[in-house]
Amino acid sequence: MDQEERIALFLDYENLAIGARDHLGGMTFDLRPVTDALAERGRVVVRRAYADWSYFDEDRRLLTRSHVELIDIPQKMGASRKNAADIKMVVDALELAFERAYISTFVLCTGDSDFTPLVHKLRELNKRVIGVGVERTTSALLPPACDEFLFYDRLEGVEIPAAPAARKKPAPVPETVIDTPARDPESLATLVAQTVSGLQHSASGTVTASTLKRTLLRKDPTFSEAEYGFRAFGELLRHLAGRNVIELGDGQAKGDPEVSLPEHGDREAAFILLKAAVTDAGPVALSGLKNRVRKVAPDFSEKKLGYRSFLQFAKAAATAGAIDLAWSPEADDYLLTSVKE
Repeated sequence: MDQEERIALFLDYENLAIGARDHLGGMTFDLRPVTDALAERGRVVVRRAYADWSYFDEDRRLLTRSHVELIDIPQKMGASRKNAADIKMVVDALELAFERAYISTFVLCTGDSDFTPLVHKLRELNKRVIGVGVERTTSALLPPACDEFLFYDRLEGVEIPAAPAARKKPAPVPETVIDTPARDPESLATLVAQTVSGLQHSASGTVTASTLKRTLLRKDPTFSEAEYGFRAFGELLRHLAGRNVIELGDGQAKGDPEVSLPEHGDREAAFILLKAAVTDAGPVALSGLKNRVRKVAPDFSEKKLGYRSFLQFAKAAATAGAIDLAWSPEADDYLLTSVKE
């Protein structure tokens, strides 16, 4: 128990309830999928929800059954209920961060960018911050600030009602709401290979699956293997290992394998491909060479091989003796030539 995360859960309930009602088919916000997701990440020791509960009578009963402490922010004449609830939630979170050192993770259930400064401050205090929000009402500013961000719509157990036929046009989505691009399986291979390569160059020791997952979340707090069709991160890694994008080995901890890039195979084949393109063209400038390589191998990507750029790939090929690479002031570019044998 000493090693597990202690989690404090804070719900900006009005933001969540209205977001679910307006953008998820009129559904009532259900806390269970959130708590189930958090159960996989640690032990929730604090649960607090902020709202004027006279507006959410039925929700109040459901949250009470889930052992959530309800912080009532009644609407006062001439005052903003929303601002009062937000400020109270910020004050309570910071107070808890200072007074409860054993709490290592704060979960902020909101899509409101006004909480971004709170996220920054909690992270300055060495607290891990997880955000949870309805996708269409989540500000684009909030997810990148968090260590991890979970879109409520995508959580296991969230059943969105089918939208009824309606004549009126749906409300336009605000420009500040995050626009999530489609998940491309090829981009996944590139992302993982590039991340493993970076970790191998910068980190001391081996790269484990848990380290890789944490790094991917730092790059993109909304990252989830489920978006690519995998039930678990281990299943994703086994899929990429089967494609020879990465290699898996036994790690020191059970269930946490070592992850590395293949030392041979695809990289050697890519060097041969580059050498052939250079030999056919004679001395050739680096710019434009990648397109020449792709005419022969349309799916070529240096990032799949763990290189951050085509220049880095070309330098590795030169180091391996596949080609010669030198800077040309006249061409204002690198020139590649075939190796004299």
